[in-house]
Amino acid sequence: MMEQSSVSCAGCGVMIQTEDAKRPGFAPTSALDRKVVICQRCYRIKHYNEVAPVNMGDDDFLRILDGIGSTQSLVVMVVDIFDFQGSWLKGLPRFVGKNPILLVGNKVDLLPRNINLNRVRNWMQHEAKERGLRPEDVVLISAQKGLHIDELLARIGELRKGRDVYIVGVTNVGKSTVINRILHDYGAAELEITTSPFPGTTLDKIEIPLEDGRFIFDTPGIINRDQIGHMIPPADLRKITPNSRINSKVYQLNDGQSLFLGGLARIDFVQGQRQPFIVYVDNDLYIHRTKLDKADEVMEKHHGSLLVPPTGEEAAKALPPFIKHTFKIRPTGTTDIVISGLGWVSLQGKHDASVVVHAPKGVSVGIRKGLI
Repeated sequence: MMEQSSVSCAGCGVMIQTEDAKRPGFAPTSALDRKVVICQRCYRIKHYNEVAPVNMGDDDFLRILDGIGSTQSLVVMVVDIFDFQGSWLKGLPRFVGKNPILLVGNKVDLLPRNINLNRVRNWMQHEAKERGLRPEDVVLISAQKGLHIDELLARIGELRKGRDVYIVGVTNVGKSTVINRILHDYGAAELEITTSPFPGTTLDKIEIPLEDGRFIFDTPGIINRDQIGHMIPPADLRKITPNSRINSKVYQLNDGQSLFLGGLARIDFVQGQRQPFIVYVDNDLYIHRTKLDKADEVMEKHHGSLLVPPTGEEAAKALPPFIKHTFKIRPTGTTDIVISGLGWVSLQGKHDASVVVHAPKGVSVGIRKGLI
């Protein structure tokens, strides 16, 4: 029988146990004497940027979220503006019941400098409605930089009406960073929650008391399997996760040309007039332009070496096979072609274009109304 304490980890919320180092919540007995107790896994993430796999499946995460609908609370759904499609929490109404929802777009600091934030808010309202969700409001923030946190707190205060608050979202949208920023700016900074670029950092609900006896709950991130980040090693995940403002790259393409986004996606301009393809991905991601009739050969020869990430032959072989997604872009305004977890390519929609996107099987690829 595993010995479990009555203390939960201040970093990830899981109950602390001192018997089995391979199971969630392990900490040495000496750690129980500390004022703030964190598990060994959180300690390694925080101090060494190491991630240890844990035996918690999607069902465990869903079970933890399932109870929200039976509460009376405000639900704050955090999405990653840079990866809106990949960070959308599918089936949210099933979790929240009749509770009001505040939609928060995090990582606004990654968007190009000249972007109109009111337009981004309207765009998010439109995209939410398209997905069957009608949020009470949309707030844009950067938890990392501390931008607009006061506005977020003001809206939470207005909308919660004396109720608990649940922060929800998929993995890696920055939920725990949002909570840490609130704690840092408004007291109780010693309760810092573990954050990292790795999926599944928060393992159980973390309770943060409010002045009126209610709580803010940080919930575990649901793993969205159609994000490309779940298919590559942690070292490669860092190479596609932006941590500074995105600089768009413009490629004037003729039909019969292809763009490789590292070795994780390929975009073929099959037919249409010469036009700009504007790429929004991590600034350091290698982009390679080639002729369409040479693209298969380039892929075969250089996947994992010139075309990285994935880095190395082993990581390249571990990726699922690439499949094709075909799109006809019409001249009806800016259209984004989105590759979940990697970024997007924008076409201005002034001319027809026939485009084929190659991406690993299981990665969500789609088109949307242009964000920028």
